[in-house]
Amino acid sequence: MRKRRSISDINVVPYIDVMLVLLIIFMVTAPLLKQGVDVDLPTAPANPLAAESPEPIVISVDREGLMYLNIALNPDANISAESLVKQVRAALAREPKRPVMVRGDANGRYQNVVGTLVLLQQANVESVGLVTEPEETR
Repeated sequence: MRKRRSISDINVVPYIDVMLVLLIIFMVTAPLLKQGVDVDLPTAPANPLAAESPEPIVISVDREGLMYLNIALNPDANISAESLVKQVRAALAREPKRPVMVRGDANGRYQNVVGTLVLLQQANVESVGLVTEPEETR
């Protein structure tokens, strides 16, 4: 009489199915995660923000000079100068160390970015960073 040996192989087919489902989910949701206004950023060899820093307040200035605020109720709608000053001032009152960044369109007028910097000065912002795109991605 022969002894029966147990089969000790791992069936990986269910794991492959799960991985394929996860891959499809991530492929569908990744384009939806992009938010904000489409701005053609200038390139510069700058260092990225530290990972442990809080989420920055980002003001985007498009080619026409319209401003968009990422912490507004509707970040995809342009914002007035008065509303920008109020909302940035209120956000910095709650969290004073939060970084403030300006994303200016590379093909827009420089005056648009300068006007935004003046508004941020009125909102009592002490330090402003300018967002650029790394040179190698162009």
